[in-house]
Amino acid sequence: MEKKEFRAESKRLLDLMVNSIYTHKEIFLRELISNASDAIDKIYYKALTDENIIFNKDDYYIRIVADKDNRTLTISDTGIGMSKEELEDNLGIIANSGSFAFKKENELRDGFDIIGQFGVGFYSAFMVSETVTVISKGFGSDEAYKWESNGADGYTIEPCKKDNIGTDIILKIKQNSEDEKYDEFLEEYRLRGIIKKYSDFIRYPIKMDITKSKLKEGSEDEYEEYLEEEVLNSMVPIWRKNRNELTKEDYENFYLEKHFGFDKPVKSIHLSVDGVVRYNAILFIPSKTPYDFYTKEYEKGLELYSNGVLIMNKCPDLLPDYFSFVKGVVDSEDLSLNISREILQHDRQLKLMAKKIGDKIKDELSLLLKNERETYEEFYENFGRQLKYGIYSDFGMNKETLQDLLMFYSSKEKKMVTLEEYISRMPEEQKYIYYASGESIERIDRLPQAELVKDKGYEILYFTDEIDEFAIKMLMNYKEKEFKSISSGDLGIETDEKDEEINSEIEENKDLFKLMKEILSDKVKDIKPSKRLKKHPVCLTSEGELSIEMEKILNTMPNNENIKADKVLEINIDHNVFNTLKSAFENDKEKLELYTNLLYNQALLIEGLPIEDPVGFTNDICKLM
Repeated sequence: MEKKEFRAESKRLLDLMVNSIYTHKEIFLRELISNASDAIDKIYYKALTDENIIFNKDDYYIRIVADKDNRTLTISDTGIGMSKEELEDNLGIIANSGSFAFKKENELRDGFDIIGQFGVGFYSAFMVSETVTVISKGFGSDEAYKWESNGADGYTIEPCKKDNIGTDIILKIKQNSEDEKYDEFLEEYRLRGIIKKYSDFIRYPIKMDITKSKLKEGSEDEYEEYLEEEVLNSMVPIWRKNRNELTKEDYENFYLEKHFGFDKPVKSIHLSVDGVVRYNAILFIPSKTPYDFYTKEYEKGLELYSNGVLIMNKCPDLLPDYFSFVKGVVDSEDLSLNISREILQHDRQLKLMAKKIGDKIKDELSLLLKNERETYEEFYENFGRQLKYGIYSDFGMNKETLQDLLMFYSSKEKKMVTLEEYISRMPEEQKYIYYASGESIERIDRLPQAELVKDKGYEILYFTDEIDEFAIKMLMNYKEKEFKSISSGDLGIETDEKDEEINSEIEENKDLFKLMKEILSDKVKDIKPSKRLKKHPVCLTSEGELSIEMEKILNTMPNNENIKADKVLEINIDHNVFNTLKSAFENDKEKLELYTNLLYNQALLIEGLPIEDPVGFTNDICKLM
């Protein structure tokens, strides 16, 4: 029998298949099962247009047979089959399993051109096989043919016997090597695992004889093994079912089955989109933060299927980073895939899908906030930081999407509020959205800088997350109202009488403030009377874009450059301490230095900043005593 040579491009393709295209060898089974499913699809579609063909679904299936003794693995289907010419065309040149013509006259650009939905995956069989044998009988044909090849040197085709239409692919599995254990592809448990992972939602039954055990007849403790045919795949994915057929428990069970988490999802989102790109999706918003969520080890992404076949375990391009906590699956029949179906050739379709998915997640979170406030607050406690990172990243490109989902603790409401809620109750004369940053609500609540703002009856938002102030700096304003830190130089609050008093004190005591500034040297940018202090004697404020809280955060990071905010020491001129300072200035300059250092260190402690010289500070306390 004459052996025919593969064409040059086929040899090149085989080499690519075996050595570089597929990441995992187990993929071969996914490819062959997908081709088998295609073959059954073809006869089904033929039945739709030919009234002489009766399509009885029970007659169509895929069967897997592993023969350890002969080291063969057989994948059989009852699909449309192939004639001699089709075997020649589909397997002898560069195959596309009869699904699509190879693009541009079989031209292969660097091994990564589009071949079709389920194209040359057949050749992946050579990754695990010494010899590949295909026995096929085409629909409407009386004859069957056998195609056989042991690699790039060529193939043979000869007549053979086969009772029914369809195709058997018989793989002679390679012997184990030092690097690869090919025996696993003959193991029942391994085959079941691969099928469950990649082909669970193939629409036709995948059958296999499974080894089971039972008590021997007449025995109480002796067991015997027997084979029983099982269907290994579930066939109908939940995302293709009508929403009306599904209950909350169905979604929760699917969430657990897919190992998305051990919690119950806060929200299940069922999408069915029929547009430029058609796809179905089920998305979940978890109720608990994954243990590694805020680490670099965490991988975002949705499971991506093409026509029920798993393409990627985690497709990161389907989710923006700020929604990386979302779990779920997406299945599309319209994806353009590359040769291995492991990497998508065109990202335009993905971008369209990702845009729609992102919009839907945002809408569902908005509804949750509006209709199930308590549930949203629980979600926000876990994932609010990620939303704020989303505003901060990409130079604020996503702030319009995310700003209405933000929540902060309110000084007035004593609970979490949205920016919209804050704006809605602002007094007419209030110019800014005021905020304060610190390690905890309790600590912020006692900050002396808040005295004037609270005295005016204005609400303050408390920022306790490290990212909060950075995100707000990127947000800049909300509904044309700028954000203003209570520690910033100008609070925008009219205090005419206080201004006159302060101007008078500055003029009258300018030499005092000048000397105090000299004592502290470059530790502060300025020392001045305070408009904001009521009861406290002293506080630190900042000038410029970098706040004191941001300084603290940046200096905890690796490779910090000892970044400093421009600090201003503000003195309460209505406090007895100020009279003491004036007296020391007039009578005892040494005491003035002592008091100045004490006040500066006191202000550092209020801010939660480290005292630069703890020994010096304790010595100053002792001197005072």
